Amino acid sequence: MRPSAAVLALAGCLAALGGLVGCDFELNDGSTATLTYTEDARAAYNEAMAAFRAKDWEDARALFAEVKRRFAYSRYARLADLRIADLEFEQGKYTDAIAAYRAFIQEHRTDRNVEYAKYRMAKALFLDIDDTVFLPPAEERDQATTLEAYREIRTFLRQFPRSRYREDAAYMLEVVTGRLVRHELYVARYYLKRDAFDATLARIDYALRTFPGSGLDPEALVLKGETLLKMKRTDDARAVFESVIRDWGGPFAVTAQRFLDEMGAGGQRRAPATRAKAASDPASAGARP
Repeated sequence: MRPSAAVLALAGCLAALGGLVGCDFELNDGSTATLTYTEDARAAYNEAMAAFRAKDWEDARALFAEVKRRFAYSRYARLADLRIADLEFEQGKYTDAIAAYRAFIQEHRTDRNVEYAKYRMAKALFLDIDDTVFLPPAEERDQATTLEAYREIRTFLRQFPRSRYREDAAYMLEVVTGRLVRHELYVARYYLKRDAFDATLARIDYALRTFPGSGLDPEALVLKGETLLKMKRTDDARAVFESVIRDWGGPFAVTAQRFLDEMGAGGQRRAPATRAKAASDPASAGARP
């Protein structure tokens, strides 16, 4: 098989390097490549970065696109992909940024910047959770984005346990975990008000099992104990309240102790004072309607 014209031209250029002779050759698509390809790509990328740093978003986007078009086989083309995602992120276009970071990760799985792309994708998901005053309280809203952020952040921390972004990722995980648990407790209280006790317990147990580390365990457990008490499962309720006092302390331990005090030594909630007095009065006890 005869070598292509491009290969022959490149060989001639390499032979001429000793004399520092510049040369170029035509590729099959009619474009011209030079031995300064990498340097040209770097210069084009730096020009795009200058516009990026100046927050000249439209020029930066066009310049990065040009880097990708002209230098598709250089590492600067991959960097241009990443910077376009950053460009969306910096403008608060988090949905577009998430899609761009995800595309970079899928297309460049072995690239050293995958860690950065996964962190920024998780950050964009985190910031995309809208908490404006014009919306209902956070726990009342659909949690789809919060749940996706939770999964991406956990995945990032598992894959990159020593990442330089670990501290920020851990903070984001704490916030989204708390939000997800608050949502589950909100739903649990909704069921409790309607005496749907099994559904109440299911939501509480799901929250405790699925989202550990929220810091809301004692609140969830007190709610569980209250539900068990309403179900007449007094032994189970007592065990839950005692676990809050023993394992957690704090304000919810005080609430748990109040429930235990109301239950009394026999396990049931104490009767109101008037009923208790009548029950202890022999004359009243002997009277029958």
